[in-house]
Amino acid sequence: MITLRFAHGTLELHGLARESDEVPPEARWDSRTGCHRCEAIDYAKLVLRFRKEQREYRDEARAYLELESGIRARREPRPYQTEAIDAWWKARGRGVVVLPTGAGKSYVAMMAIDKARRSTLIVAPTLDLVRQWYDNLRATFGVPVGIVGGGEHRVEALTVTTYDSAYLHMEHLGARFGLVVFDEAHHLPSETYALAARLSIAPEIVGPIVYRKEIVAMSGDYLADYDTERVEVELSPDERQRYEQARATYRGFVVSQGIRLGSPAGFAEFIQRTARSEEGRRAMAAYREQRQLAFCAPAKLEVLEALLTQHATDRSIVFTQDNATCHEISKRFLIPSITHQTKIGERSQVLEGLASGRYRAVVTSKVLNEGVDVPDANVAIVVSGSGSVREHVQRLGRVLRKKGDKRAILYELITAQTGEAFTSERRRDHVAYR
Repeated sequence: MITLRFAHGTLELHGLARESDEVPPEARWDSRTGCHRCEAIDYAKLVLRFRKEQREYRDEARAYLELESGIRARREPRPYQTEAIDAWWKARGRGVVVLPTGAGKSYVAMMAIDKARRSTLIVAPTLDLVRQWYDNLRATFGVPVGIVGGGEHRVEALTVTTYDSAYLHMEHLGARFGLVVFDEAHHLPSETYALAARLSIAPEIVGPIVYRKEIVAMSGDYLADYDTERVEVELSPDERQRYEQARATYRGFVVSQGIRLGSPAGFAEFIQRTARSEEGRRAMAAYREQRQLAFCAPAKLEVLEALLTQHATDRSIVFTQDNATCHEISKRFLIPSITHQTKIGERSQVLEGLASGRYRAVVTSKVLNEGVDVPDANVAIVVSGSGSVREHVQRLGRVLRKKGDKRAILYELITAQTGEAFTSERRRDHVAYR
């Protein structure tokens, strides 16, 4: 008889001869322990195969529990939430659900937990989201909820952790959960975080996209109607001259070094090369100058002032690409800022202030891109950003949570005739902007 055991993020298969024909293709002989071994993520595949072939096996790997009760605070799901869960369950509870911000992805996850009724680990990218999940799980299921990360290590049948903590602890926790939910799952493909998935035996985990609904299909009915407006500003003659000189220095170095910035490793190679010579250091300084002129052009701040005045009775979120621009805007317009350096307690106070109307606007550098609920916000102003389509759609999503007849708007401020114009075209390549 084959015996399955979980050991340090792997599965041990005992009871098979080294050269047996019955050895599963996923398994490899481990001479250190005298047994075959495979990845923990292969658990479900092995068990299903053993059952289909009617092979006797003893399962000593599974350590997760059946939940005694499901959702306590139940509400009527929206049609697409039911469709998402049906598609996920049809795919044997394995796959990715893609919904826009404000569409209720968290409740879809709650429905999945209720459906599977197995001890569940929620993996979130930030401590802000860990706390948000913690509160939602307690309110929805009415049971103790564990936290792993941020100085806490308490494991319950329902537990929340960060991606970093999942990577560090999954080799010990990987057998204790029958369902793992990866929030903001686009973080998962990184080599480090992907290991957290492979170290878990959870039969329900990640997989192909099983359900998708885009913003345009939901605006009006389930999300706020919205508009997007692209505002181009011009550099002054002096700023234009500085920009062109800096860009020529930066681009000249790139060409002379044969660096292909469009390649995956192109920018990393640029950074390495600039550290090796005085010419390289000048090129890096020039790169930063032309970037700052485009990202934080004085004309942008003038437009921002006009927009904040125009929307003085609304709730606005101003997005920037870097902390320096974020702090500059915060000081100039006397609005609170949130960066990755802002402590959780202060972040909560700022967001509560925005919700209550004490603050009419906040400025952030990337921190509010993902997940965190920003209630009542209906104006997004993108002063600067990357070329990421996902980031740009997430920023739009921050103001789309439906409330009454609210109509949201996203302004994108672009410095004309700079590299930012090309960046803007790249990040707007999504159905939400067509």
